[in-house]
Amino acid sequence: MLLQTLRRSLEFAGLGACLVSLALPVAAWADETEPNGPGSVYVMTNQATDNTILVFHRNPDGSLNKVQEVSTQGKGSGGSGDPLGSQGALTLNREGRILLAVDPGSNEISSFTVTEARLSFASKAASGGTKPVSVAVHGDVAYVLNAGGTPNVTAFKIGVSAQLSVIANSTMPLPGGANSAPAQVGISPDGEVLVVTEKNTNQIDLFPIDDGAMAAVSSVPSNGMTPFAFRFGRDRTLIVTEAAASTISSYKIHNAENHPALQTITKSLADSGAAACWIVIDRSRRLAFVVNSNTATISSLSVSPAGALQLVAAAAVSTGSGTAPIDAALTGNGAFLYVLSTTQGTLTGFRVKNGKSTQVAFVAGLPLSIQGIAAR
Repeated sequence: MLLQTLRRSLEFAGLGACLVSLALPVAAWADETEPNGPGSVYVMTNQATDNTILVFHRNPDGSLNKVQEVSTQGKGSGGSGDPLGSQGALTLNREGRILLAVDPGSNEISSFTVTEARLSFASKAASGGTKPVSVAVHGDVAYVLNAGGTPNVTAFKIGVSAQLSVIANSTMPLPGGANSAPAQVGISPDGEVLVVTEKNTNQIDLFPIDDGAMAAVSSVPSNGMTPFAFRFGRDRTLIVTEAAASTISSYKIHNAENHPALQTITKSLADSGAAACWIVIDRSRRLAFVVNSNTATISSLSVSPAGALQLVAAAAVSTGSGTAPIDAALTGNGAFLYVLSTTQGTLTGFRVKNGKSTQVAFVAGLPLSIQGIAAR
């Protein structure tokens, strides 16, 4: 598991208890054009016997109430301490009406329909490989990253009522092969480039997409070791965490002779944490949060229109000594940040506004196998 590997090379530096009201440098923390109305937070239990989705109603103040637990009708991987080593195990579509989950223990992918009142199981399909760990969606096409066996990406059509069907001949193997240890699959906002990070080979794979179909891959060396998770900024910019040295790089995606390529904008910016892995970005694509598992901190970064990164706060949020936070999700307006801990089996929520972070939610007693979170 990634955290175990990193802990052998990085000294664990646990911080103090959660900060209830932490002053931060002035920054545009939330898009206040969207009101803080109710919403939902979804967490994947990833249990080996029965993978389920926990549904929490999000109140206007950010507090949470559990309202449902829905089976994926597949199996998780079980385990703890970052069991999947990935980001994107649970993904909402752009409209927030379809939820996709990986079932790494049964080599499947599951879909759900989402309403304000409930989450409903829709369908499942074989993932096209072994141990799916990440899923991305653009329009009516989903792409699943399989990390086991011969790692690959396989495409699926999302039909009426979120029914899944594999797209024939869509499976594309990763260039890193069995040693690649991929962490995430994602699609550029314009739908033209599919991106995969390979942790072990330290490369970033770029697949051009034409009408949903993937073409021949190009691989680019990562600026830093262990490229893990990523988010997209504005105007085809890509922001990638680098776990080994707890750094973050940003790139411009461009086409060179009909093949996508990356041009570095900010190279391996240190966030003063340890094990920078998961990353979220607000809807305006101006502010990103990076989860540092080994220091139990979440750093904040400003993102310029051109994709340049600047550290705002090294410890914008602390989740507490020994919590080893992993997956995180940000609400659409950027007002609430939710983070998982697999060492504690907890879900913690923070309100981020006017340069301050305040804890607003805390749910304990979750399975230690949890991985995958989405919010709306």
